[in-house]
Amino acid sequence: MKSLVIAEKPSVARDLCKVLGGKFEKMDEYFENENYVVTSAVGHIVELFMPEDYDKRDAFWRLANLPILPSTFKLKAIERTNTKYKAVKKLINRKDVEVVINACDAGREGELIFSYLYKLSKCKKPVKRLWMLSMTPASIKGAFENMRSGEEMQNLADAAQSRSEADWLIGINCTRGVTKRLYGSRAGNVAGVGRVQTPTLAIVVQREREIEQFKPRDYWRIVVDFEISNGAYQGIYQKPNFKKSDDEHDRKDRLWTEEESNIIMEALARNSEANVSEEKKKSTQAAARLYDLTTLQREANNRFGFSARRTLQIAQALYEKHKMITYPRTDSKALPEDYPITCKATLENIEGRLASSARKVVSNGWINPSNKRVFNNKQISDHFAIIPTPEKSKKLSEDEEKIFDMIARRFIAIFFPSAEFAITTRINEVESHVFRTEGKVLVAPGWMEVYGKSSSLAPTEDTLPALSEADGDPTRSAIAHSESFHEETRPPARYTEATLLSAMESAGKFVEDDELAEAMKDSGLGTPATRATIIERLIAERYMERDHRNLAPTPKAENLLDFLAAIKAEALTKPALTGEWEHKLHKIENGELDRKTFMKEIVSMTSDIVAGIQGYEETEDDLDPTDFVSPYSGEALFESLRSYRTLDNSFAVYKIIGNRKISKEEIGELLEKKRVGPLDDFRSKNGKHYSAHLYLDDETKRVKFDFGNGDSDSGAIDFSQLTPFAKCPRTGGDVYETANAYVVRILEGEEEKTPIRVSRKILDREIPQEQMIKLLETGKTDLLQKFWSKRTKRPFDAYLVLKDSGQTKFEFPPRAPKKVAKKVAKKKAS
Repeated sequence: MKSLVIAEKPSVARDLCKVLGGKFEKMDEYFENENYVVTSAVGHIVELFMPEDYDKRDAFWRLANLPILPSTFKLKAIERTNTKYKAVKKLINRKDVEVVINACDAGREGELIFSYLYKLSKCKKPVKRLWMLSMTPASIKGAFENMRSGEEMQNLADAAQSRSEADWLIGINCTRGVTKRLYGSRAGNVAGVGRVQTPTLAIVVQREREIEQFKPRDYWRIVVDFEISNGAYQGIYQKPNFKKSDDEHDRKDRLWTEEESNIIMEALARNSEANVSEEKKKSTQAAARLYDLTTLQREANNRFGFSARRTLQIAQALYEKHKMITYPRTDSKALPEDYPITCKATLENIEGRLASSARKVVSNGWINPSNKRVFNNKQISDHFAIIPTPEKSKKLSEDEEKIFDMIARRFIAIFFPSAEFAITTRINEVESHVFRTEGKVLVAPGWMEVYGKSSSLAPTEDTLPALSEADGDPTRSAIAHSESFHEETRPPARYTEATLLSAMESAGKFVEDDELAEAMKDSGLGTPATRATIIERLIAERYMERDHRNLAPTPKAENLLDFLAAIKAEALTKPALTGEWEHKLHKIENGELDRKTFMKEIVSMTSDIVAGIQGYEETEDDLDPTDFVSPYSGEALFESLRSYRTLDNSFAVYKIIGNRKISKEEIGELLEKKRVGPLDDFRSKNGKHYSAHLYLDDETKRVKFDFGNGDSDSGAIDFSQLTPFAKCPRTGGDVYETANAYVVRILEGEEEKTPIRVSRKILDREIPQEQMIKLLETGKTDLLQKFWSKRTKRPFDAYLVLKDSGQTKFEFPPRAPKKVAKKVAKKKAS
């Protein structure tokens, strides 16, 4: 009789065969010798039934059919991996197989993959659990010698199934319910709701609202140029007895009134010298810890602009195709305590420009098995940190090389000594006013050597000229120049993928309940393997869009969150829900909470939310008064969930028109003048951007589009009244100028097409004809000045670039290196 070993993925199955020994024969879907049959899944190959699998009538989304609450959840093979499922099921049911060994990943999700597969195959054979924290031969052998029984793993399986079923209940019911209430017919519009994706979206929307509501504050900074015998340096004024307050914008060098600044500037004017003292100290900095997936994605986004999904794709290729790194979908930054020997072998095999640094670690004996920052079984979950493998280097693409280089350098650097710095803090005092300067010199590079840094006493921008006896006793410096800079606070920055990944990882900080926050401490929103997918899903569902490296929420996102708040379902938008679930799932894992009790609570919660969706009706109590009035009746307008309207709803202006949020200022102008625009950033159903005026049609009392030259809501342009001013070299079409846009027109038989349409005015900046011609000829305009950002309310310069889609995008000139200003200038700063 034989044991059937089921791994989570084919690569693990192959590794297990190498350790088990004996000659394995390779079959189509498995390996076999006299004692073992070894096969694998390919991740999830079994899933829960969809509603229509229980009842075909539920293929149609009807509010009245909710909630959908299966009395028993059923399973089915995933269609795209059905062949794999059938092959594994056939092996499970072989008569010569007496024991099934679960060798899926050591964790909740690995347990779920096996549990669903085992259940659907209707297998009754005994189960043993192979629990591997490391893929070294010794670790795998030890796991086979200490296998756990299926009964020991039942609590973990219960927690895994509970999480899966709970996500199904919330996701299916809330998505269908909210979609029907917001959009009526589902055609083309789905309001996806989920336990993880909706709180993630709420984080982005909340940041956008903070930006919109931000009110800049004036402050002053004083910078002084000091001179001593060995050179010059700058000092910055520091407030005395400064303590960090609840004001996030307060800093030690910021003065909040011009009067305070003037007092200090007058003191500087009265004096020609400052008293000088300084303190020297040494500082060390250890190398950053090894990469987990989220940290790798964050840094790749910051350094190369890679999306989280792109970084995962590259890492997966390095792991599966090239076999040059360990398993990437990990949330651990540590290695198993039995890994020092493997690390030594890996370092000895690193080639190319990093070889000398790797050999230096080995030759100096810097691999310390007792270093808990590196080797720590308590900090390992399903998998350990991402590191190179002992595999020889292979030919990689440019992007693969970038990611591998990051992983290899981080791995080598972790074994190097700390970097050492000499830090000098110099205080210049003028009539009790303190001006601080800090110099920092790298004395011993340590791990920074791996990144090309070396110790140097050559002057750098962080090097201070030394004090000498020539500067007197007590030491004094000359005040060469002083300046007070009038600046403004900046709004918080939009999230990038890097900062959003960080917010998802540390989502417990958004949770007020200490117990729930503790439950989220090691998990956050989503997992390293799913966070990239969640971000991409939010973009695909048009809740967010990429604005260069930033992530911006769409009006659809704000609409969803406003509706969930209106039906009192804010719990779906808060990370606390995940915290509460994780807390209870941990209890199930530990045998402290019954699975049935947890699922009963989820069913009750689902039913309550659905009842709120079904029963919601906006009443007068839900309306907020405004200063707006109807231009037709003079009646007061109230702000509702979707519009500004009269009490009887006889007149209304919607907040979102053409997939664009209309600001209160724009609403006010439209109501006063019955016209506003041209406005940018309207979006068609296929995502194309366009510009237009909005006007109130007196006959229908409804808001309509005006594209100019007779092109109203339909978007049709009367070209018979226009004369082309150029030929488009890209399409051969004629280029026309309408009231609001430049349009390229092509005639194909009797069919008229307008593949390129560029607004004449973009972000309050007129685009002249000659720049439009250059855009069509070269694909790029000259550097255009004074576009006005709607987000920061500040001007910026950029090139317009023509995309293949016929749309335009901004391209920004390289940033000049930061310099301390020499003149009084008003600018914004964070």
